[in-house]
Amino acid sequence: MRVVAAALAVPLVPVLASLIHVHVVASGRVFDVETAPAGDVLLVLGAKAHPGRPSGFLRARLDRTVELYRAGKGKAVLVSGANTKASNYETEVMRDYLVEHGVPANKVVQDVAGFDTFDSCARARDVFGLRRVTIVSQAYHLPRALATCRALGIEAAGVGDRTAAVNWPWLYWRGELREVLANVKMELDLLRGAKATFSEPTDAVQVALTAD
Repeated sequence: MRVVAAALAVPLVPVLASLIHVHVVASGRVFDVETAPAGDVLLVLGAKAHPGRPSGFLRARLDRTVELYRAGKGKAVLVSGANTKASNYETEVMRDYLVEHGVPANKVVQDVAGFDTFDSCARARDVFGLRRVTIVSQAYHLPRALATCRALGIEAAGVGDRTAAVNWPWLYWRGELREVLANVKMELDLLRGAKATFSEPTDAVQVALTAD
């Protein structure tokens, strides 16, 4: 019986360790729109897009981003996702939605190869030259995103959407469960020194920050 219990406990060790890690790192760094610190760049992490329009979860992230921009909590927006036909051109959908809702087009930059959270964070540093960001995503996703950025040397705060938990509770709960394994993957990516999808460095965000 003890052997069985030990065998069952072994897989839980990395799960619990990663869960504790991400929440310790995220402690004190998660805000709502009103309390978020002012910064230069809002990094919006991608989610599912439908043809020509965001999914409910993605729209909620973008709505929080619009609120942050209007409140002066960011001067430029980096939308990061998989901008492929298979993903319904996610970052284009994100950019168009933001522009339609009042964010100037010259203040929105697309990261077209942010294929996952690690890619988005690493490319923010390596491709766009960022060292400080405010991440926008669903609240359950922020601890992992913040921990990833911090491990990569990016000072990050996070603003989490919670409206999805009310509007789509089953999907939100499923997302929370998914984070358990995603946290472990993040730890493995960091331990093995995973590299982000490569693109040549660009000053697009710096240009957006200085645009009139």
